[in-house]
Amino acid sequence: MRDRLTFLAYLAGWRLVRALPERAAYALFTMVADVAWRRDGAGVRRLRSNLSRAVPGASEAELDALARAGMRSYLRYWCDAFRLPGWSRARTVGTIRLDGPGEAAAREAYASGRGVVLALAHQGNWDHAGAWSTLDWAPVTTVAERLRPEGLYRRFVAYREDLGMRVLALDDDGVFRDLHRTLTAGGFVPLLADRDLTASGVPVTLLGEPARMAAGPAALALSSGAALFALSVYYERLPRGAPARWGIVAHFHAEVVPPPGADRGPGRAERVAAMTQQVADGLSAGIAAHPEDWHMLQNYFLADLDSGATPRPHVSGRPD
Repeated sequence: MRDRLTFLAYLAGWRLVRALPERAAYALFTMVADVAWRRDGAGVRRLRSNLSRAVPGASEAELDALARAGMRSYLRYWCDAFRLPGWSRARTVGTIRLDGPGEAAAREAYASGRGVVLALAHQGNWDHAGAWSTLDWAPVTTVAERLRPEGLYRRFVAYREDLGMRVLALDDDGVFRDLHRTLTAGGFVPLLADRDLTASGVPVTLLGEPARMAAGPAALALSSGAALFALSVYYERLPRGAPARWGIVAHFHAEVVPPPGADRGPGRAERVAAMTQQVADGLSAGIAAHPEDWHMLQNYFLADLDSGATPRPHVSGRPD
């Protein structure tokens, strides 16, 4: 019954939120974000704790404000997700800006027929970036975590396929081989990397603390010869007269270059680990620059995973 209710809630979101006037829809989601922030549940407390790593030395009041901005960004992503299938091409393409030292190199790699792997964090609106790419740059092949209930997973896959993406299930047999073939044929594969969903992640330092990160992007790039880039995605306010109030920035960090070493055995594992740390360095810089857009409401850092503790409620600076 709980799974059924969850599925129906998301289905209602896709149908009803798109029917609301845009201004009203986003105002509603901002209100929901503020209510959740005031309630200070486990997810909000975990977000606040994670964000404290991105802004070391921040005061309690500053962390409160950052957590509130983070919840607003997170709910903005969900409102975008429910409404994005109805956006026009002009809206999708006209509300994204690309920058960063790796942008030109990524375009050149793809134009030359070389595959490109992007490693992203749960930051900003990565679905918007994928929809833009499919329309204006390169067809997207990506991977999705299998959710419960199954109907909800299928609906998320359909949502991303409606945006033009090709979506593979993370736990399907042969998913690595499929992605490898896509890349050797010159394809484009963006992957969320900041959560290790396979229990085979690589130890890294993220925001100055030990964590684990998915090894897939680095392993795929190394085995296929594809170019690898960390990509940070964050929101930015758009000027008056723009197609929307908020857009996104896709920041390409410098290309991750494989270190010298063996292609097999321990040497290969060391190269994958070194490349994954380079990805973590890029994502750390992007999160530190725009922490409010990092949507990490789960335990992530090894210290938190080992303790299993949920941060205690915090009320400093909260309005009544």
